[in-house]
Amino acid sequence: MDKGNFIISLDYELMWGVRDKKTIEDYGDAIVKGQDALYSLVDLLKEYSCTTTIATVGFLFLEDEASLKGAIPDILPAYHDSNLTPYHFIQNELSGGKKATPYYFSHRLTEQLAKENHVEMATHTYSHYYCLEPGQTDEAFEEDIKYAVRIAKEKGVEIKSIVFPRNQLSQSHIDICAKHGITSYRGNPKHWIYRAVPGKEQHLIRRMLRLIDTYVNITGHHVVDLEEVKTSHPYNIPASRFLKPYSPYLKFLDAWKLRRIKRSMTHAAKEGKIYHLWWHPHNFGNHSEKNLAFLAKILAHYKKLSEAYGFQSITMADLSDQLKKGE
Repeated sequence: MDKGNFIISLDYELMWGVRDKKTIEDYGDAIVKGQDALYSLVDLLKEYSCTTTIATVGFLFLEDEASLKGAIPDILPAYHDSNLTPYHFIQNELSGGKKATPYYFSHRLTEQLAKENHVEMATHTYSHYYCLEPGQTDEAFEEDIKYAVRIAKEKGVEIKSIVFPRNQLSQSHIDICAKHGITSYRGNPKHWIYRAVPGKEQHLIRRMLRLIDTYVNITGHHVVDLEEVKTSHPYNIPASRFLKPYSPYLKFLDAWKLRRIKRSMTHAAKEGKIYHLWWHPHNFGNHSEKNLAFLAKILAHYKKLSEAYGFQSITMADLSDQLKKGE
């Protein structure tokens, strides 16, 4: 039997993923603390011999407002909801110089992470691009990916993997990624409540069922067989579980949340399959110590599974490289 694989991927986006919904005043504190927590998180992963794929919005490779305004693609997304595009915001509202930097730019941390042996730097698109929102086009998406790959390359990073913002994707977007050297992506779990849909279709019932599924197994373990991954190109390495951050209001359910994750990890290790855990660094911004302590329990369980079943931690790029060699 093949040994199972444990994958952790992080969606690193700072304010670019929430700019249209929240302001620095009510969200910025979590963003800044999330960057601090990211240092501790990466150290914790190293302590447990775990790797991670950090999918980074391409803007974060740039130094400041001036460098970003000098690196705007020729074809921009034309979302019907103009609040979704960052480019109007960049040209008309982004200001503040050094005050804005902690919320929108992170080139020093990004470059430092790229030097870590246990970290793969992937892309979260250049502009936090929404692939399924009305008005976007394949041409605009391809321009976005070109910039994501190019800007990263200028910083010494080769992009091999992608995580799509809001987990929105279609076959045409996957094909475009393949054209530009991307060999793997994080797909969605195979259940209708996790299906890739535009934002307006993320209705209350879907969200409530996902919340319940965080604590009680109502949709399955969402582990995937390597043979199934081999049939996709680029390789689809689907998510298994979003690591919901600590909440004072739901802390009485933390034991259930941990049990849900550990049981699925154990299932993957015993069956020689893939378990893929993900979250955003800013999810650890508030209650950082409690979130890191919870993650440590998951990593300790990984260590036991590694010793008992050969369960191995691997990045998305390394797994795709292994599959390519095997084929």
